[in-house]
Amino acid sequence: MMPHSSPMPQILAPAGDRQSFLAGIAAGADAIYCGLKHFSARMAAVNFTAEELGLLTILAKEKGVKVYVTFNSMVKAGELERAADVMAELIRTAAPDGLILQDPGMVKMVRKSGFTGEIHLSTLANISHPAGLKIAHDRLKIQQVVIPRELNIDEIRAMAAACPEGLGLEIFVHGALCYGVSGRCYWSSYMGGKSGLRGRCVQPCRRLYTQKEEKNRLFSCQDLSLDVLVKVLKTVPQIRTWKIEGRKKGPHYVYYTVLAYRTLRDEGDDPKAKKNALELLEMALGRTATHYNFLPQRPQNPVRTDIQTGSGLLLGYVKGPPKGLFFHPREPLLPGDQLRVGYEDAPGHARVRVNRYAPKKSRFALKISARKVPPKGAPVFLTDRREKALLDRISALEGELQRISASREHSQAISPPALRLPKSRAHPGKRLNLHVYRKSAVSLKKAEKGPLGIWLEPEKEKPGKTSPKILAEGWWWLPPVIWPGIDGAGELGWIERINGLAKSGAKRFVLNSPWQMGLFSDPKEMELWAGPFCNLANPLSLWAMKDLGFSGAVVSPELGKEDLLSLPEKSPLPLGIVLFGNWPLCISRVLAQEIETDTPFTSPMGEAAWAAHYGSNYWIYPNWPLDLRENANLLEKAGYNIFIHLHEPIPERVSIKKRPGDWNWVLDLS
Repeated sequence: MMPHSSPMPQILAPAGDRQSFLAGIAAGADAIYCGLKHFSARMAAVNFTAEELGLLTILAKEKGVKVYVTFNSMVKAGELERAADVMAELIRTAAPDGLILQDPGMVKMVRKSGFTGEIHLSTLANISHPAGLKIAHDRLKIQQVVIPRELNIDEIRAMAAACPEGLGLEIFVHGALCYGVSGRCYWSSYMGGKSGLRGRCVQPCRRLYTQKEEKNRLFSCQDLSLDVLVKVLKTVPQIRTWKIEGRKKGPHYVYYTVLAYRTLRDEGDDPKAKKNALELLEMALGRTATHYNFLPQRPQNPVRTDIQTGSGLLLGYVKGPPKGLFFHPREPLLPGDQLRVGYEDAPGHARVRVNRYAPKKSRFALKISARKVPPKGAPVFLTDRREKALLDRISALEGELQRISASREHSQAISPPALRLPKSRAHPGKRLNLHVYRKSAVSLKKAEKGPLGIWLEPEKEKPGKTSPKILAEGWWWLPPVIWPGIDGAGELGWIERINGLAKSGAKRFVLNSPWQMGLFSDPKEMELWAGPFCNLANPLSLWAMKDLGFSGAVVSPELGKEDLLSLPEKSPLPLGIVLFGNWPLCISRVLAQEIETDTPFTSPMGEAAWAAHYGSNYWIYPNWPLDLRENANLLEKAGYNIFIHLHEPIPERVSIKKRPGDWNWVLDLS
């Protein structure tokens, strides 16, 4: 095999608990990423204490394995002191090689803590287009960026070509796919206060939905698996890391996916090795896999309603009468195997532990409580496996951990320096009710009456047809996600559109990602506001926006009453808030073929929503608006001065429901 001219990418393994961490080491991962019990984007995983992680990090470094810790949760204002304490303890106790962050404000905190390792931006930070990379590297000194899973190889190459010297890319090669773009999904939060941005997503996209009397899992994605296609990534030197998703998975999954991608990386030109790697991936207990958008000439929609998308390996279907249930497994069952019968949201859902060997296609009795009887035909999934060979390897590493623990000197806890925020506070200006429309839905007569917000459309703008008054006074809104590309809907099209408007007199833009500042030729000449999709939730985030050059900021609408009311007092920028309007459940790049846009669909709880198509993205809207209007005076007194009303064209077939739209105002956002 010919030598490779550029450094080989490292394989980054997930770990949600100690055994999975050790499985990553046993499989030969180059690096492992994991989270603490606080401030992690996978709070459903077991996760680690700083002390436990300290021992594991020592072992990993002895084995030549790097450790990256995720601190990628949206942090609320009242949590900053706690976050600083946790960060200080982590750095002192575990000294990881790098931190993976979502919030630019946390980057400021880490810098002040004295941390000397690498700082990576999580995919939740949503750097989705090339120009954003320079902002992240030059202004925040980021060393690596996790790019979105939605990109195809041509778009990945465009991102790589835009990398400043010293910046690397991290790309997902395997694991679960979210329906919504990372950092742009509010579905779980909107339906009950469990925020995906805070690692507590309850996966409403995996549920059954009904449109036109057809019930199906209209948003449940297959898993991503680039498998043999990863050889293409080896030709892109800026891609430093192949990342495997799965911090909620067990050690079996971690072990086999790492082995598979090590084989594909190191021996991918050998047909036998490739075949072996694919067999290893089949053993990893994932969902049915897709290449998604990776091949632009052959994109695959990850949402398919004709296959099972439950987590785990599908082994068969329940047979028999209500008593004496059984199934015929498609693969042999081993003692200790964990089975899940049915979907987690389906009646009769149950978990079964296998206590004896069962051959392939044998009759395996399902011993399930009478209170949880699954229906005939319910799918049976293998969700975890603890084979002896792997357990023996993990046990040997456990012994090494005990040696490290016995010899390690446990240092006394050291109080971190107090978190001091700058004293400067912005003085709110005159109250403005800003109504934001799609350009196609705004009449010029309405626009001439006063300043208003206008969503920029993917089609090329024609400033000559827009009056000087509208150009000068309008608030021009950029979309929450901009993708690479040279067409009108890609990054270069947006750069042309934005700078054309600016030359014609437009002065004020609302950016819905901080990295969109890279689209402006001279941002200092503009009045730029950080929009609500920037997910700003604490004073450090607002200070980070000020340092980047923003003139004001719209806070995250996910926040509850106390968090919203406390922010203006410590903000260096004038603040806006979404007071009323159509806020999306999520933004996605795909839509199931079975779904009609502008047509309502309903959840099992009777909640209705619809999908709208704008440019390269699909917006999913609930049929009731966010509505905090009765709290406007209280919010103004707290210090907000821009009150935003979002107006979306309502499809003829959609009925807006009258129900409280206070979202998390009365909830403690978790």
